[in-house]
Amino acid sequence: MGKIIAVANQKGGVGKTTTAVNLAACLAEQGKSVLLCDLDPQGNATSGLGVHAGKMTTYEVMLGSVPLPNAVMETGCKGLHLLPADIRLAAADVELVEAARREYRFADALAGHVAAYDYVLVDCPPSLGLLTINALTAAHSVLVPIQSEYYALEGVTALMNTISRIQHSFNKSLQLEGVVLTMFDGRTNLSLQVAAEVKRYFKSRIFTTIIPRNVRLGEAPSHGQPIHQYDARSVGAEAYRQLAKELIRRNA
Repeated sequence: MGKIIAVANQKGGVGKTTTAVNLAACLAEQGKSVLLCDLDPQGNATSGLGVHAGKMTTYEVMLGSVPLPNAVMETGCKGLHLLPADIRLAAADVELVEAARREYRFADALAGHVAAYDYVLVDCPPSLGLLTINALTAAHSVLVPIQSEYYALEGVTALMNTISRIQHSFNKSLQLEGVVLTMFDGRTNLSLQVAAEVKRYFKSRIFTTIIPRNVRLGEAPSHGQPIHQYDARSVGAEAYRQLAKELIRRNA
């Protein structure tokens, strides 16, 4: 049975999609079978893998008009498949408001298909709307990227409260997979202070692997490649490899 991990933080610009894409790719590099589901209407996880969403996307899957396997696409990474998204998905928040089991649409779509993968990673939108609620309702756990910058913990309390509400109302088994620090610059006192603050807040739930601020990580999406393909020797690629290995160890 594959593990479903939602990558979520309603605060934008924290490296959420970068983490979803590159962690998924590096898990596949480690020999795991991975499905990356793009639940963000911006579709950045889709374009970041060099994929153009076709007629069958997360939107059609959420509305129940297409079964999930029909929408899943191959990527340029062996072992990594993608459920793509584009701007059409933005309409789902409105169209599902009156729908039956609206919080369970994504979980229902995944049912029966998760066993084909070792990991299913879900890139959530930077909000706490119905799409994110669907992801958290379907997930076994949540991975939270937090940037090593001022106001790093801003909004994290709201996310933790949302996770608590999901546990209470829709998904009692939902767990916090952990927190990963992103955009870290060890040369600055600010990054060091933020890291210390986050560690105090989350204690053992923080990953030991820290994702550094890295120019190559920023360039890779415009080339439609995950970092381990775009620049295999970059510090960004090595960091996500280590994060993938740490995640595998935690779930062994």
